[in-house]
Amino acid sequence: CIFYFFQHNVHTPTHEYIYISIHLHPSVAFSSGSAATSAVVHLLTPGERILSIDDVYGGTQRYFRKVVNPRMGIEIDFVDFSNNQAVLSKMLTGGDKTKLLWLETPTNPTLKVTDIEKVSTMTKRFNANALLCVDNTFCSPYFQNPLEHGADIVVHSVTKYINGHSDVVMGVVCTNDEEIYTQLRFIQNGVGAVPSPFDCYLAHRGLKTLHLRMEAAARNANAIALFLEDHQGVTKVLYPGLKSHPQHDIATRQQNGYGAMITFYCIGKREQSAILLQNLRVFALAESLGAVESLAECPSLMTHASVPDEQRALLGIDDTLIRLSVGIESCADLVADLDNALNAALKNKQEQDKQKQSSFLPKVESGSREGGGYWDWS
Repeated sequence: CIFYFFQHNVHTPTHEYIYISIHLHPSVAFSSGSAATSAVVHLLTPGERILSIDDVYGGTQRYFRKVVNPRMGIEIDFVDFSNNQAVLSKMLTGGDKTKLLWLETPTNPTLKVTDIEKVSTMTKRFNANALLCVDNTFCSPYFQNPLEHGADIVVHSVTKYINGHSDVVMGVVCTNDEEIYTQLRFIQNGVGAVPSPFDCYLAHRGLKTLHLRMEAAARNANAIALFLEDHQGVTKVLYPGLKSHPQHDIATRQQNGYGAMITFYCIGKREQSAILLQNLRVFALAESLGAVESLAECPSLMTHASVPDEQRALLGIDDTLIRLSVGIESCADLVADLDNALNAALKNKQEQDKQKQSSFLPKVESGSREGGGYWDWS
């Protein structure tokens, strides 16, 4: 009787707090974001199919390609969700086998933004039995609620913004469908991927300042994105809040804020990226994101190293791409830190260019002609 009571009637503090304070929909907490993703996949059976956005978190694509497909017998297909025709074609090709559409918006790491409502409408029209799941980690519930735009399931890595202090590993799945919720609760109990009570306490603590942290980090990110756009050491900036972003209008309409993740391309090649990262002092070199401290990383060598080379090339994830998770430190300090690191990379690139130019200059032999020498073109 005691086991039955705890199994069916006790919810974690995180579960209750997210239900009451954020989504107002049933939510199930897990021991990690990856465990939350796995629980959603457990809603499928062998022979069915997942249609995933192509630019997806490296850990998710690795899980799909190397675990879900070969070991669970579930087909995986990747597509650019910004191309409606390509999505529709993939959806129709899969037919009724397609049971789950997996979406990130903005994506990790190139920050592509997808119109959730448009994808939801397309799904319901052409494949009514498929579920639309959105990984909302980059925006957090504060800046975006996909359930309001037609998603069936929302996944968060609580490790990131919801907790916000780099001291918890946890995930959560939210849904507005009672049947899905019941299945997720059964999977949570059956698999046992539950968070610890202390992690729930810490996540509960983090939620209390989510609004303050998200606003502060987004203000910093907007200022930094504008700074990067004007820096000589940067060739391209991707941030949904910039008017230059391809899906800026969608982000403005769909989100309540532009978030605090920035991706940019450093001038030069891998050597210059390394110099940039080595010269950062306020930004920490780390793979995580969403905490009060600012982090920087090179996805091609870190978070997305497991993505096949050809796929990274198609997505534009090369060795000059830098991903920033902007924190809540002094904006002036963050800008100064980036400026110093970018200038170091730029100086190195300029020195290399000078060396290349000098190597192509003709040799000068002195004393052979009047005037102090002649050009030797040999």
